[in-house]
Amino acid sequence: MESTVQQQSKSSWIPMAIVAGLFFILGFATWINGSLMPYLKQILQLTPFQASLILFSFYIAVTFTAIPSSWVIRKVGYKNGMALGMAGMMLAGLMFIPAAKTQIFPLFLLAQLVMGAGQTLLQTSVNPYVVRIGPEESAAARISIMGILNKTAGVVAPIVFAALISSGFSDTVGQELSQTQIDDMANSLVFPYLGMALFIGFLALLVKKSPLPELDSEDDEEGQESGRIKDVLAKPNLALGVVALFVYVAVEVIAGDTIGTYALSLGVENYAVMTSYTMVCMVLGYTLGIILIPRYISQPTALMVSAVLGVILTFLVAFGSNDSFVISNALLVPFGGAQLPDTLMFIAFLGLANAIVWPAVWPLALSGLGKLTSTGSALLIMGIAGGAFGPLFWGLASGTSIGQQGAYLVMLPCYIFILFYAVKGHKMTSWK
Repeated sequence: MESTVQQQSKSSWIPMAIVAGLFFILGFATWINGSLMPYLKQILQLTPFQASLILFSFYIAVTFTAIPSSWVIRKVGYKNGMALGMAGMMLAGLMFIPAAKTQIFPLFLLAQLVMGAGQTLLQTSVNPYVVRIGPEESAAARISIMGILNKTAGVVAPIVFAALISSGFSDTVGQELSQTQIDDMANSLVFPYLGMALFIGFLALLVKKSPLPELDSEDDEEGQESGRIKDVLAKPNLALGVVALFVYVAVEVIAGDTIGTYALSLGVENYAVMTSYTMVCMVLGYTLGIILIPRYISQPTALMVSAVLGVILTFLVAFGSNDSFVISNALLVPFGGAQLPDTLMFIAFLGLANAIVWPAVWPLALSGLGKLTSTGSALLIMGIAGGAFGPLFWGLASGTSIGQQGAYLVMLPCYIFILFYAVKGHKMTSWK
């Protein structure tokens, strides 16, 4: 299907520049959770399972807002859908203010839920632009460029969080907090989240007034949504792609957002910036994707390599030594970096294994959908719900005899399924 963007290829850099900015915002709002999770764990004295609910409430919003997001896009268009998604994110940022003032855990969870809903609408609107703006075989490279911006925001967000919020409380790690300390830590969230909300609201207005062209939309026929979903799910490459993205986001969020909590349990003072380590590795992975795909390596092959690397690193994380610092002594300490246990470095390296999965699965899953693209995109976005369940299972497993370190084994079946999709799943054209 020819889109307006494709017909105006000479000016395609304009929508790509706008979309790039949106990917950065998505990354910032998403990966700040990696610092927020251990921070609230301290303030509210949460168990690992309770702390995982912070991520669960953020990502579970995808489950019940992805399909409605597809309907909204067909009603108002992709461009207005982006603006509405950011408006929802702005509202969520404002909700953190009463949550911080009252220190009521359910209010934080509600704010996270609204943030996840706004992001779902924005994600469902923005991803098809990247896939459909050029040749399908190079879609992974374009998504990799967007991913670099998204994950660069993931590097920046924890650093900003640490600078604006947690920098004055690094000496509280491993200590029992007084009520005054708890109040101070909670109140430090107010102005940063207020600033983020106002900035996102300003960007929503800019997108609304921007020259971003509209993609061709499907004819909206009332009562046909179930038929569209049925037609889309009849394509195995899409249905299995949804599952692949579900398990991928599960391991991505485990690697990016639990590393800080695990570092806190090991007594690492700079736990609030640990997500940045994983994101740096993801940026490196996306860069390799741009260089290698499709010139030197195909999208399915890159996906297969990522899955195998994920399996290897999972075992190294679960069975590695927390008393060994070989990797950080070689890669970080000589350059003034922190001395970190090898297990934390292996978790960070998972970012390298995870980076190519998202950009490789999207074009493979959307291949051949035509006018069903928005519905297929919405279903793929639902795969982001894996981010709710991955950390939840990790939190549950952490409460057993295997502890937080052994709990990382929950990632193993996820990488095995991604390997299946890379080898066979994406090639399937029929369920028979």
